[in-house]
Amino acid sequence: MSMLRFKMVEDAIQRKALDVPAPKERPSDFFGKYVFDDEKMRKYLPTQTYKALRHTMIDGTPLQRSVADSIAAGMKQWAMDMGATHYTHWFQPLTGGTAEKHDAFVEKDGRGGVIEEFSGKLLIQQEPDASSFPSGGIRNTFEARGYSAWDPTSPAFIVDTTLCIPTIFIAYTGEALDYKVPLLRSLEAVDQAATDICHYFDPQVNRVFSYLGWEQEYFLVDEGLWAARPDLMLTGRTLMGHESAKNQQLEDHYFGAIPTRVMAFMKDLEYECWKLGIPVKTRHNEVAPNQFELAPVYEETNLANDHNLLLMSILKKVSRRHSFRVLLHEKPFKGINGSGKHNNWSLGTDTGVNLLSPGKTPKDNLQFVTFLVNVMMAVYKHNGLLKASISSATNAHRLGANEAPPAIISIFLGSQISDVLDKIEHSGGNDPLVFGDKCGLKMEGLPHIPELLIDNTDRNRTSPFAFTGNRFEFRAVGSSENCAGAMTVLNTAVADQLRTFKSDLEARLAKGETFETALFALLGEYIKTCKAIHFDGNGYTEEWKEEAKRRGLDCVNSVPELFDQYLAPSNVEMFARTGVLSEKELHARAEVKWETYTKKIQIEARVLGDLALNHVLPVASRYESLLLDKLFKIKSLFSGDKSEQLSSQDVALVEKLSEHMTTIRELTAQLVEARKQANRITDERTKAIAYHDTVAALFDPIRYHIDKLEMIVDNEMWPLPKYRELLFIR
Repeated sequence: MSMLRFKMVEDAIQRKALDVPAPKERPSDFFGKYVFDDEKMRKYLPTQTYKALRHTMIDGTPLQRSVADSIAAGMKQWAMDMGATHYTHWFQPLTGGTAEKHDAFVEKDGRGGVIEEFSGKLLIQQEPDASSFPSGGIRNTFEARGYSAWDPTSPAFIVDTTLCIPTIFIAYTGEALDYKVPLLRSLEAVDQAATDICHYFDPQVNRVFSYLGWEQEYFLVDEGLWAARPDLMLTGRTLMGHESAKNQQLEDHYFGAIPTRVMAFMKDLEYECWKLGIPVKTRHNEVAPNQFELAPVYEETNLANDHNLLLMSILKKVSRRHSFRVLLHEKPFKGINGSGKHNNWSLGTDTGVNLLSPGKTPKDNLQFVTFLVNVMMAVYKHNGLLKASISSATNAHRLGANEAPPAIISIFLGSQISDVLDKIEHSGGNDPLVFGDKCGLKMEGLPHIPELLIDNTDRNRTSPFAFTGNRFEFRAVGSSENCAGAMTVLNTAVADQLRTFKSDLEARLAKGETFETALFALLGEYIKTCKAIHFDGNGYTEEWKEEAKRRGLDCVNSVPELFDQYLAPSNVEMFARTGVLSEKELHARAEVKWETYTKKIQIEARVLGDLALNHVLPVASRYESLLLDKLFKIKSLFSGDKSEQLSSQDVALVEKLSEHMTTIRELTAQLVEARKQANRITDERTKAIAYHDTVAALFDPIRYHIDKLEMIVDNEMWPLPKYRELLFIR
């Protein structure tokens, strides 16, 4: 290791970790301290104002301006009592992250001073510059006006000294320019459609909620080493680097003892999350070295998504306190596990029933099977769109590699559920719907071990969309992504399918069929129709890829071409029927996705070219000169066979060096030219495809030769921290 890198590592190790002392209170004592939750609403709002706001949050009742003024006054007072001096509308533009513009609670008092002001108007809406965010052509550069508008269903919170108000973001002409608007629309659509279906089984149901439990995976690296890797700094992943002799092959990191420095970071992270009302519960080491995971208690999808975005911001802030950098890229290191964001999704009623959980009675089970089969139909009909919703330049590196689910959407059900569906398909519902409870398992020879309760279904890590007993786990979502993209598509597809189901069922009932006869017949047809999406086997095999093609599932691997799904006529019609996205909004989103893909590959290409030409090749050339100088001296001192014997290995090294260096120069020149050619294309889709086919295609060949040089060039001279240094926190 070079002295510079050695010093950086030692400095990182010797820095005292910021250990967070265990708070004297229990988490329940300070949970939500910085959230304007129900407790603070009751305290700071007049009774009638509080009731009006709760009606809006629960029933969607519109707020009057006078009520908004009263809410703003109470919210401001609470925020100032907590030390806040500013407020901001916190929204989710199509960049994939969050945005905020801070304003102080000050207005001139007319006497040379200021007073603290915050009106209902300022609470309800602001005017960010819409032309400065991705809009897919909806807004021109000279058309700057856009609006952010308060979302009362997600509570305001305080970060540092700023009151953050969750909002939507729309164009001056009304189109959605963010992730939250279509998510809220999809939640409304699935609520209405699912409630209608619930009424066949329980007329008391008034609302159906979509629930989300995300599992966030991430990597930590020492900040000093991160700063010495331009590729990590600028792209979030290593564009080169030979694998470490030891990585994850011993499987000793997974669920292992959490390193001391990392534990200090995690304690600090959890403390910050709890104060902001994020119910994080689980923490552990993941499979890859330096990879970790945390997961919260389930929440309503809109709030859960806001909390995940807030968490990603907290992760970055807290990691720096502990001399780490957090990596949310899906595949920061080649050859080891990447990071996902498993989205555990379910539907529940206001009567407390989980619609995706087997029940205690045949009637409950019939309702469960009805929703299960309709989810399967939705995923079957729109598997290409669901795949597009989780596709990106970064997630493309992860899917199908090192335990990540494959880039083909299929559903895992498990043997018990599969058997029940087979019976419905072939017997028409003549057999009672019975799902076994958890069964007991006693450990032979170990009588002191309590009896274990075994779930009614196993888990399949290779399934991108797996049923896990009372929910579906959408495992293909990328670790850096906004969950709203995938959740919007899933909720919309399910809502549309439930509408179709109701129409099909009513048509049968109108013909005089009994409810159960019509229902079982329809479910049997659906099960047969969507059989192609059901796969309980190993999703990694080449046989499955061929089988998936025969089944008609989407097997496209080009990310830019996958985005065509947003504009497929059937998908455009579905979004229009449900009122989630207009055709204009879909075209805009597709444009943004193509443009974002191009820019990310463009940045990676420029960084890779810079590192190859200005970091790697000069060092390799210098090492080559040292070898040539050594050879010259050997030739000067020795002659004949002795000279050949002493110099043969160095000659071979020089030949290898020269070959790799020449190839790198040639491929980098091709990379630059391919980029120039692609940049001349004006159509965003065509440009993105060109970047995929001609620019990104050169990354791995260039990396191959650079990684070979890394194993030849003197370790003292190599300019970048290596995997063995990056992947193991000490």
